Amino acid sequence: NIIIHQITYTMFKFFCLLVFAVSSNAFTPTLESTKAKTCTNSRCYSGIVAPSSPTQINAMLEQTELPQKLYFEKEKEFPKVLGGLKIGLRKLVVVTGASSGLGLNAAATLAKTGRHFVVMAVRDIEKAKKVAKKMDMPEGSYVVMKLELGSLQSVRDFVENLKAFKSARPLNNLICNAAVYRPTDPEPAWTDDGFEMSMGVNHFGHFLLVNLLLEDMMKAKEARVCIVGSITGNTNTVGGGLVYPQANLGKLQGFEKGAKQPIEMADGKPFFGAKAYKDSKVCNMMTVSELHNRYHEKTGIVFSSMYPGCIAETALFREKRPWFRKAFPWFMKYVTGGYVGEVEAGERLAQVVDDPKCSKSNIYWSWNGGAQTVGRYSADGKPRGAGGAGGEIFENTQSDAVRDKETTRKMWDLSVKAVGLSEKEMLKV
Repeated sequence: NIIIHQITYTMFKFFCLLVFAVSSNAFTPTLESTKAKTCTNSRCYSGIVAPSSPTQINAMLEQTELPQKLYFEKEKEFPKVLGGLKIGLRKLVVVTGASSGLGLNAAATLAKTGRHFVVMAVRDIEKAKKVAKKMDMPEGSYVVMKLELGSLQSVRDFVENLKAFKSARPLNNLICNAAVYRPTDPEPAWTDDGFEMSMGVNHFGHFLLVNLLLEDMMKAKEARVCIVGSITGNTNTVGGGLVYPQANLGKLQGFEKGAKQPIEMADGKPFFGAKAYKDSKVCNMMTVSELHNRYHEKTGIVFSSMYPGCIAETALFREKRPWFRKAFPWFMKYVTGGYVGEVEAGERLAQVVDDPKCSKSNIYWSWNGGAQTVGRYSADGKPRGAGGAGGEIFENTQSDAVRDKETTRKMWDLSVKAVGLSEKEMLKV
């Protein structure tokens, strides 16, 4: 027992050191990300060139990259029709972010059951078509549609096209999975509507999408909405409570001011990329709770969130430093026990909308301990109980901050205003 205690204590110290490294170094901008801010003109002050001649002004215009929109109305797809014939007797499910990682594997899992027809809602249509074939998704089991969550207009266009495709057939399941994570960005990027990118894509885009589809979904039998959560937004977990920075919406001062440029964070404070992601996940999980409180009893729609485990090799970490992307999967697999592969994670997400045991609303689903502790070593030599591979599904507990009813209602009301939902568009039950 003494030896086991010493090993456990050593592993915990190593974990703390890695946490410190991640919080202090992994989120620091790389040299390449700061080069663009280096002024090459002698007449520079605080990073701003003071032009004194037409030649200098022209040089500025040539060197400056103007913000590029994520979505143009000309990119709107021509509506696909006669979807009802393709769907047949299968359940219709929409999966956002279905061209890679968790979303792709969930879409493939659902399509291969034969019980679901999948709408892959993605930014890059051609990429999605290619990866669907690589995943051996059965022909006739899916369709790919354009959705840019960084544009509220694109969200509205997607909903319009989806309704044209499925005709009178109601939507059975909606999986809000797509997310962006930009921990190394020294300054915020912005969506087409002026939201900070992480909050705009992860929360506001999905918030509008869900609300625009509720009236249709209430016509389906046993409809389900799942918005993917994260341990990083729950301070009662190792990843959310010990790894700096913690999620914190404050008093939603940023939302109160409209949440649009130049507002950088939900709490109104200066931009911090890693925290922006965590805050958006808090909003995701709060949205599920408020959807349940407002609509479950009268519509029968099941609203849930889930944590799939740490998919350490997902493209979500593409903004991280190279050393981190190599070390993190190993650490999560052999030290903390939080690691789960993309295939298993996709199966978990699919289970939430497919398994009869997941028909309870307002649940935060997890597996294998839910990452509220560092993994405990088992007989097979691998840590168990930290939310990683294996284990059975169970109802997890969210942090007090996520379950704060007053903040949740305030977040909802301010989000309705931010995305421009009209009274006519809001579901009335």
